[in-house]
Amino acid sequence: MLAKLGLLACLACAAAVPMPAPGDGAPVDVELVLAVDISQSMDEDEFALQRAGYVEALRHRDFINAVRSGTNGRIALAYFEWAGVVRDDGVITWQIIDGEASANAFADKIASRPFRSFRGTSISGALGFGSGLLEKSAFSAPRRVIDISGDGPNNTGLPVATTRDAALAKGIVINGLPILISPSPSVGHLDSYYADCVIGGPGSFVLPIHAESEFSTAIRRKLIQEVSGLADAKPIHIDDTAPVDCLLGERLRQRFSDPYFPELDK
Repeated sequence: MLAKLGLLACLACAAAVPMPAPGDGAPVDVELVLAVDISQSMDEDEFALQRAGYVEALRHRDFINAVRSGTNGRIALAYFEWAGVVRDDGVITWQIIDGEASANAFADKIASRPFRSFRGTSISGALGFGSGLLEKSAFSAPRRVIDISGDGPNNTGLPVATTRDAALAKGIVINGLPILISPSPSVGHLDSYYADCVIGGPGSFVLPIHAESEFSTAIRRKLIQEVSGLADAKPIHIDDTAPVDCLLGERLRQRFSDPYFPELDK
């Protein structure tokens, strides 16, 4: 009888010991933040295609196999939507992806989100928010990556290159998915803008989308490359050697809002 009581007491003690939270030092192969543009320059069809692209990519067998093939066989994933600001209800917090069930669960959360959009395009704000998510996470990972999509240049908030450089200084890699389905003639080569002003870090790359049919394949390709950390992955070549103005969006916004207002300092 005493032995049984002792065993029950030990079990009660064990049950009272707090279990570590999922991020408390849990080893993962990469901490990956998906930063998704929902600015008003994108129409509802583009929203739907972008949303479906992420959902299909996360459910795809090739993505799940890439996750499982890593040293730890799992990654940490977070997702948020951004425009001129990032709203709290647009964030899906960190979750460990280690197989089909967890990948589908995360995809379900994205698929169930309502469609909405906001004014402004603050790539710098999105990079700053993504950096904050990575800084506050408690996983143990050899790589930290922000994957950012967008269909226009930064036009509000801090200069994008300033925020990009701050993230790179923390060892964060930034990859870009510029959406060029309906490019603005005033912006020019958004893929070159992303290459020069947005992305950075070891192995960083730009993967532009030029047609609606490319969404699903491009997003899946990008996620697999980010999860796998392929050191020999070939960067996307952009046929444009002209210098890029990293304040292009700010100048355009200023010109449209007040054409007589002096331009930003060059």
